[in-house]
Amino acid sequence: MASGKGSPTRAIFYAFGANLGIAVAKTVAAVMTGSSSMLAESLHSYADTGNQLLLLLGLHRSKRAPDAEHPLGYGKATYFWSFIVAILLFSVGGLFSLYEGWHKMNEPETLSQVWVALLVLGLSIVLEAFSMYGCLVEVNKVRGDRTLWQWLKESRGSELIVVFGEDLAALLGLVVAFVFLLIASWTGDTRFDAGGSLCIGVLLIAIALFLSLRIKALLIGRSADPELTAAIEAQIDDDADIEEVFNVITLQMGPKVMLAAKIRLRGAIPVKSACTKINELEVALKERFPEIAWCFIEPDLRK
Repeated sequence: MASGKGSPTRAIFYAFGANLGIAVAKTVAAVMTGSSSMLAESLHSYADTGNQLLLLLGLHRSKRAPDAEHPLGYGKATYFWSFIVAILLFSVGGLFSLYEGWHKMNEPETLSQVWVALLVLGLSIVLEAFSMYGCLVEVNKVRGDRTLWQWLKESRGSELIVVFGEDLAALLGLVVAFVFLLIASWTGDTRFDAGGSLCIGVLLIAIALFLSLRIKALLIGRSADPELTAAIEAQIDDDADIEEVFNVITLQMGPKVMLAAKIRLRGAIPVKSACTKINELEVALKERFPEIAWCFIEPDLRK
């Protein structure tokens, strides 16, 4: 299992600071140059800045205490707001970039002061790389020995997944905008700049769709991280007073986990002793795995 606990909040603030500064700089450059790619990139950065605020809202609301109508708490609120962010990345970022590229492809406009846009894009790449580095630091704390791709497929932390996806989309988009704008400047053909906007749109839509599918699975309901589930099963199975483990079910509820298990205790022990043993097991599990917020262990004689 991973040795540390990543902070999605820290990763979100890295991304927020970088995106806000980049968005303002891109807007100035887009106005000065008339670049389609730069305009698409500036809107993308503003959308990303707003998205970070939505992720923070989701984290805040997920920490609300359980109540009568929500006995398992509000942990899944973070999945809802993460899904909204993915939709905004698709619509505001991706679809607008496609529209802007198609419009400028059919009605090309003259570029001016391209060096300003290239300078801003270069500085933006540096800032976005810093944001990506900050996100990866937090990701590495939780992914353990898994590859980055394995973590993306298995992680239950929607905020880190979304921030990583946004940072990746932003960094690749900046590189695409820089390259296509540079080609447009060299050739004098502004259709290359429009082509850059189209490529950025396709890139944003592809990443938004990937994020949406990952978060959809969490909204519907997924088990806890496979490594965590395996470790929980191993601890229950290793208990000397347990003869057989019939099944173990985990359910990810935002940052917390619900655990339910059906077991057979060794020998014919009184009900009071069985209850004491199960209570001790639940306490031990919660102490070792603080992610477990709800634990329901049922003794049985058969499946």
